[in-house]
Amino acid sequence: MRKNTIDIITLGCSKNLVDSEKLMKQLEENGYKVTHDSENPQGEIAVINTCGFIGDAKEESINMILEFCQAKEEGRLKKLYVMGCLSERYLKDLQMEIPQVDKFYGKFNWNELLDDLGKTFHPEFAIERHLTTPKHYAFLKISEGCDRKCSYCAIPIITGKHHSRPMEEILDEVRLLVSQGVKEFQVIAQELTYYGVDLYKKQMLPQLIEEMAQIPGVKWIRLHYAYPAHFPKDLFRVMREYDNVCKYMDIALQHISNNMLKLMRRNVTKEDTYELIRQFRTEVPGIHLRTTLMVGHPGETEQDFEELKDFVRHARFDRMGAFAYSEEEGTYSAKHYKDEISQEVKQVRLDELMAIQQEISFELSHAKIGQEMTVIIDRKEGEYYIGRTEFDSPEVDPEVLIKTDGKILRIGSFHRVKIYDADDFDLYADLV
Repeated sequence: MRKNTIDIITLGCSKNLVDSEKLMKQLEENGYKVTHDSENPQGEIAVINTCGFIGDAKEESINMILEFCQAKEEGRLKKLYVMGCLSERYLKDLQMEIPQVDKFYGKFNWNELLDDLGKTFHPEFAIERHLTTPKHYAFLKISEGCDRKCSYCAIPIITGKHHSRPMEEILDEVRLLVSQGVKEFQVIAQELTYYGVDLYKKQMLPQLIEEMAQIPGVKWIRLHYAYPAHFPKDLFRVMREYDNVCKYMDIALQHISNNMLKLMRRNVTKEDTYELIRQFRTEVPGIHLRTTLMVGHPGETEQDFEELKDFVRHARFDRMGAFAYSEEEGTYSAKHYKDEISQEVKQVRLDELMAIQQEISFELSHAKIGQEMTVIIDRKEGEYYIGRTEFDSPEVDPEVLIKTDGKILRIGSFHRVKIYDADDFDLYADLV
């Protein structure tokens, strides 16, 4: 154990990561050394930032807590604190079942940890963070919570209603991060398109992104987790007019059959969805669309699933993830539907859907052979530099492997490359 060292362990999504980074900054301003490496904890204090979204994530969080409880029992750790979505949702249960944890915090009151350590929250550093990402990119959280009422989703139960951050505060954070060397911004929220409705009484995402795009030093802006109903169409213009707004949209569609969209309480129709995709590709030529789909939600018939497969074949998403429905307590689905589709059927449907997408991804990747593209360099691995195009978000999307024949490239720099090969996921390129 290293005295005065605190290990922060982050589980779950990039929104959690931003919270961890803010906490790390506050701890450092109070004199602590802070690490962010669950594989190699060093400190006398550990803070685990948990995820409580779905069953697998909850299990991972519990296992991590128990692992650190064991370290505490063996004398390898003095204090253990837990924060985040899991403890927001199951605070009392966790306090009873895992008493080895010194204190549990929710998702929004983590600054109380500073008081419990005898330290002070510094409001002057409220928008500052200790970045755990490579220094050339950062996640930018513009809101918390969600006002949507999707049948299967526990997020509103955990995080509460949608709460937008003031625009000027976000822009100040962008300017600060640019001054620290950040060039690329992954704009995140549980639901991007609702941004501003609570504060400004209208959707303000297009205006926010346009203001961001005009800040000197902002090279790439990428948008994550949009919602298809009432999509703010002025965003098409912003994406067209500003070269630093990546032609990329992460929009979770979940399903396509009207039967399922109604059962899922998505407030959108099959016809609306097809039209929105058409508009994206007409209004923003070259845009890459990422989506997430769900199979096995209560009520999904074979006909619904066939419609979903046809949709995937038609839409030819550049990036697609899918998952099988799992019942989450407290959700509309859990209260009103029976989870009658077997796990075996869910898995078969999931495998079928992903097999279709794998073929599409293979074809779309190979269509890029011979093209010149701009990439940002993330790291070096062996003989390759690893980069991404504007169509690739970190950690979830394909990468570009670049052989440089001994030439040294700076991490975070932009380069033109020519694609010479592709596999199911990644591209291979030479410097131009």
